[in-house]
Amino acid sequence: MKRKIAYKYLLIFWIITTVAFFTACNEPNDLGMELLPTSDLIEVKNLVEKNSISSYTYTEGPVRTDEPSKSLLGSFYDPVFGKTTINFATQFRLQDFPDYGTNAEADSVKLFLYYRLIYGDTITPQKFKIYELESPLDVDQNYNQDVNLKELASAQLIGQVDYTPVVRQDSASQDTFYQLITIPLDNSFGQKLVDADSLQMINNDVFLEYFKGLYIEAEEQTTPGGTILTLEAASSGDFQGSALVVYYNNDENKAEDEPDTLLNPYVITRFSARVNSIEHDYSGTSFEASLDVDSGDDSLIYVQATGGLKSKIYIDGITSWKDSANIGINKAELVFQVDTIASEVDKYQPPLQLLFTVLDEEGTEFLPSDYSFSSTYYGGGLRSDYTYRFNITQHLQQIIEGLAENHGFFLTTARKNSEASRVVLKGSNSQTGIKLVITYSKFME
Repeated sequence: MKRKIAYKYLLIFWIITTVAFFTACNEPNDLGMELLPTSDLIEVKNLVEKNSISSYTYTEGPVRTDEPSKSLLGSFYDPVFGKTTINFATQFRLQDFPDYGTNAEADSVKLFLYYRLIYGDTITPQKFKIYELESPLDVDQNYNQDVNLKELASAQLIGQVDYTPVVRQDSASQDTFYQLITIPLDNSFGQKLVDADSLQMINNDVFLEYFKGLYIEAEEQTTPGGTILTLEAASSGDFQGSALVVYYNNDENKAEDEPDTLLNPYVITRFSARVNSIEHDYSGTSFEASLDVDSGDDSLIYVQATGGLKSKIYIDGITSWKDSANIGINKAELVFQVDTIASEVDKYQPPLQLLFTVLDEEGTEFLPSDYSFSSTYYGGGLRSDYTYRFNITQHLQQIIEGLAENHGFFLTTARKNSEASRVVLKGSNSQTGIKLVITYSKFME
């Protein structure tokens, strides 16, 4: 009985409290109003900033090229961006302990390279030359695009091929088929692999001292055209990857009534060292004279993957907002417009993702805090209207509050070493060029 009475009085108490709360909210002095300014509270404004923005084109390299998600190979003489030539070196690993049998002889040896994507055309032949590595690659070492792979290789050519790239898609799924380049190699090289002593194949570490790998060189294009292949080099999931295959015969097989075709593959895996050397030549380009300087016409700016080009951006106007204590940034969006004509977007797909990085006083790049908040919120993806948009709201607020300095920015590709792509953007001198769209709240005093 006492418990029922207690619940009864508790219920009455909460009813009275609730009524009092809603009654108070209908009084002239609304609950919490004393916490806000008594005059006009907040003024929300929009601003499109263009005049204080300047932009310039810089060379980006060197970038790391070891063990990328995709390796690259080829030479492309771009009519806008000049020449890019990419060579490739890789290790091959044992799948198991090979037993070649008695008196084994190599019949042939072939290098099989798979690819699915290209950047360039499908009418210009590529010439690839193959050399055996004399110096080892180290899977634990960092390699940059300026590594001289040729000096790691023998001068003796062991194979070459003239190849015109092909691209085919599944009509139903629109997925791109794997394409295969087959390169016959010198049979004496195949015999070297057949003749390896069992102790030289006891494990992969020992085997890689005996056979250090191959260097594949792309002959430089001298006239406009060509392509960069995106290799499917390393095995992944059910896909075995590119491989080196020795075809051979032995006494046991010859004694059979119907001899088999004997073969042994050496494969590229995720544990194989895979390195690209990348060279860019901007001679004769429209922007050659203004590279790497903060001056000149910036009506167009250029961004290129594979340690090619990046754009340096200054937004001087935001410095004047510093220490504006009564300003709050609701949204600050930086917009870059692709020049679809100069980029030739129907022929050359622009990068699907760009990065907008912040510079400190020493010139070190780092991502703005907006990226840490959310990569989706930060943005940078290619949109259907051919713009790249970056949300730099938090970074701009930090500048206003004196928590960050304004030393400039860089615009680069997100996939620097595993994708061949480039784009021409409208610069700050263009009418439809770079703009910073700011929505802000001004707290009235």
